[in-house]
Amino acid sequence: MKNRIFMYLFVFALLLVLFQYMNAKSAFESYEAKIVQLRDKAEDCEKRIIELEDENFELMHFNMETNDDALSYFENQGLDATKLMDIIKDEIFSLNVYTGDDHPLVPYASMTDNKIMINTIKLVNHKWILADFSDGKYWGEIFMTYEVNEKSELKFKVVEHFLYPPTTY
Repeated sequence: MKNRIFMYLFVFALLLVLFQYMNAKSAFESYEAKIVQLRDKAEDCEKRIIELEDENFELMHFNMETNDDALSYFENQGLDATKLMDIIKDEIFSLNVYTGDDHPLVPYASMTDNKIMINTIKLVNHKWILADFSDGKYWGEIFMTYEVNEKSELKFKVVEHFLYPPTTY
């Protein structure tokens, strides 16, 4: 009888060890599959980061903030280029507050009840500005030049402009 109890205990222990082994093996395989999947995802993310860094580098090419020649142009005149960039943007945005129907820079009249407003400004270099405008329904873009005279006054000149055709949905 004692031998039978030991034999049952031995078989039970063997089944328990076998169950633990199979359970641990399936958990290990599951973790390995997840690790491989996460490594692949991390590699894809690293590739995307490199692509975005390259794209960001390309976008910085026509940007006054990263254009050393344009910044040097103002510094040689004794002006602080970073402050001047803010002043230029503020000046253009302040032109959004106007009376009447005609915007001081945008050569189009509003075709809705709203006023035309300049929304986004991009300083390309020490002479050029790109901006977009909208009245809420119609929008367009303008290319203009600017100049800072000896009295530190800003003068803007619209060189090109266009209005996108309205879209129908």
